[in-house]
Amino acid sequence: MWTKDKILSRAELLPVVAAWKAEGQKIVFTNGCFDLLHLGHVDYLEKARHLGDKLVLGLNTDASVSCLKPGRPLQDEVSRARVLASLLFVDAVVLFDEQTPLALIEAIVPDILVKGDDYAISGIVGHEVVLQNGGQVLTVPLVAGYSTTRIVERILRSS
Repeated sequence: MWTKDKILSRAELLPVVAAWKAEGQKIVFTNGCFDLLHLGHVDYLEKARHLGDKLVLGLNTDASVSCLKPGRPLQDEVSRARVLASLLFVDAVVLFDEQTPLALIEAIVPDILVKGDDYAISGIVGHEVVLQNGGQVLTVPLVAGYSTTRIVERILRSS
């Protein structure tokens, strides 16, 4: 499968997810900005994928990122989507423009909703939707010391 084929609009994603569910596959969902892909991201996404059969990644659009993180993103949404879609353990990437992925989670209703262990379950957007539909909300351990903010700070210090 070509990397670009994994990048789907919300309308394109829904029948794909429905087909996966009809096949009995467990759908895992996570989301984020993923501005500069680093070891922490790769480890997190790989762990998330191992919780189910298919990993759907909700990716904040540039407009959404800039509302959440002033001065960002460092890479445009097309670049970020292509890099993430190239990962073998990511099955679909879908951009969302809202501040949170709640509408996307409501549309997909994943079997498993995942975030890093820096979140409490009750603070994970969409946890109610997933739990009310018989799914699980889980956190996975993050690799200490890795963050886009830290990488940017290190680059700025060294220049």
